[in-house]
Parts: sequence; structure tokens; C-alpha cells
Amino acid sequence: MKDMKVLISGGGTGGHIFPALSIAAAIERRHPDAEILFVGAEGRMEMERVPAAGYRIVGLPVSGFDRKRLWRNFKVLFRLWKSIRRARKLVADFKPDIAVGVGGYASGPTLKAAQRAGVPTLLQEQNSYPGVTNKLLAPRAAAICVAYPGTERFFPSEKIVLTGNPVRPALLAYGASQAEAKAALGFDPSRPLVLVVGGSLGARTLNSAIISAIESGKAQKAPFMLMWQTGKADHERCQSTMEACRPANVRASAFISDMAQAYRAADLVVARAGAGTISELELLGKPVILVPSPNVAEDHQRHNAEALSTRGAAVMVLDADAAVSLWPEIERLASDKDALAGLGANIAAMALRESDEKIVDQIDRIVNGN
Repeated sequence: MKDMKVLISGGGTGGHIFPALSIAAAIERRHPDAEILFVGAEGRMEMERVPAAGYRIVGLPVSGFDRKRLWRNFKVLFRLWKSIRRARKLVADFKPDIAVGVGGYASGPTLKAAQRAGVPTLLQEQNSYPGVTNKLLAPRAAAICVAYPGTERFFPSEKIVLTGNPVRPALLAYGASQAEAKAALGFDPSRPLVLVVGGSLGARTLNSAIISAIESGKAQKAPFMLMWQTGKADHERCQSTMEACRPANVRASAFISDMAQAYRAADLVVARAGAGTISELELLGKPVILVPSPNVAEDHQRHNAEALSTRGAAVMVLDADAAVSLWPEIERLASDKDALAGLGANIAAMALRESDEKIVDQIDRIVNGN
């Protein structure tokens, strides 16, 4: 095969960026001379993360629609128009063999421009309930790689390939035992450890529930330990509680740099229900309480969480109920070894492995005209 030129578009959150980078790495492993160009949204996380991983990225001025303040969408529509024009020129100049969309603001204009130019497109849909952009792009896509069964309701069934979501390879490569990981993080290896993490940007609802537990003294009396990622935006509020109450069994930080170590150490995870997070937990077989974010398009995180909770693979606490229900659920599960073992076995059974390689199989098939 000639050297491939691949356009990869999307981003906005780690849940879109990590799969995109995993796909790029898998393409390079199989095709070392492939030329890969990323397209992201200006000012979003991918504009830093992608170059840090060694790839070239171009930004579009696209942004999301404001569903609450509709008057602000005049500016959004103008940015979309500019993005469509820029995406068309980008496709014409780069001449990709295939364009891959992973979701996020930039994927719509980029994949639409590719389809108009006759470039084959592949969609990677991470969620159990797809977003509007991928639904619109699906009829002209060559393949749609999905992470959940049942997406025939939204996409042409003949184009669907069940691949799972690619995850960060470092998470699966971590070699230390759980006891070693706990000790390395400064926790007692003999006690259960609960990891609370609200995604790469943090989650205010999760933080508020933990703050209440600390301020009421419940956290300090718990027979388990707590590792708490607050997120940068809310860290000052959380740190004030930590300094006022000084709970000996709780560690808080704005950001956890080594998630592989944190996941290995944890007996129970409390997290949002982003598709990337769920795929990581499935592959690691980690018991989890999922608190879906209500601030996402199509309420897709609730659908993601329900796909697990209905199979006994996770416990779901709705965001609106978290202030009252989250801490009691943590207390109930954290020291119940049988319940944790059941959740761990059920979530591991849902894992789809080698997702990045399966997606590259589809890219090769499409580029080769098969």
C-alpha cells in the first residue's frame, strides 16, 4: 500500500482526544510512513494535547450551540460558516485517503467537507446514544465503529462495526500489584481505597458530595480511604474543606497525572459516565459508581451508565440525587468485597479489547477499496 494520508478530526474532552491519539498510534504501528493530520477546535484541549503527543493539528473556529441563550448562536453560526470554508480548503490541500471523525465540535465540518470531496469517511462513535453530528454524517460514511450493541436504531446496520473504544495504552501496561500501587501513593495497602474522579476537568457535583461527607465527619469515620481528583476549576473550594477539616484518610489533588497507578490502587471508582472512562473501567474490571453528567448533548452519559447498570456492571446515581445518595452508596459498597467482586466481574465481561487495531482494520479495508 502507498503511504496513507489520514485526517483525524474531533476533540473537546479527553473522552474524544484519547481515542483519536490511540487510533493514530495504531495507524503508525502498522504504517510507519503514514501521514496523519489532526483537525480540532480552536481553544479546546486537543490544541495542546495533540502536539504534545507529536502530531500536527489545525484548528477550526467552530464552537457548540448555546441551548440556553439562543441569541448567542449568531456568533456560533458565523464560526460554523468559517469552519466549513476552512475545512473544505484543508481537505483540498491535504488530499487525505480517508477522514476519521471521533466526535467533538470540529468533526462535523471536517467530515462533511471530506464527504463532499469524495473522500471516504469513518466515524468512531463512543457513546451508547450517538450525538447529532454522527447521525447526520452516518448515511455517507463508509464505516461506523461503535462501542455498544444496539446502535442499529441510529445508524445504517450494514455500516456498523462493533470495535469498542480505544483507550490509553499506559493504563493496560501498568505492572505493579494493587498493594504496591496503594503503598506508592501513600495509602495503607490493607484498607479499601475509593477513587473519586470527575474526568479531566473535574465534576462539581461529585466534589460537593465529598465536601459534605468531610464537613459532617462521615468521611473521617469511614473504614476506607479516599483518593479525590477535584479538577482545577473547583480545587480551591475543595482544598479549603481539606485544610479546615484535615481528614487523615482523604487525599485531594487538582489532577492525577498517573491514572494507571490510581486505577490499579482503587477498590472502587466513583466517576462520570463518559464513554472513554467507561471503556477504561471495563478493560480494567473496576467496580464503579457512575454519576452521569446532565450537561452533555442528548443526555448521552445517562444512556452510557444505564447500559452498564442494567447489566449489574455498575451502580448509577443520578446527578440530581448525588447530594443525598452518593455518599451512602460509597459507604455501602466500599467495604462489601462480594458486591465489589460481582461488579468487577460484570463490567470486565463487557470489555472489547484491541479496539484501536480493529478500527485500523476498517481503515485499511476502506482505503484498499474492499
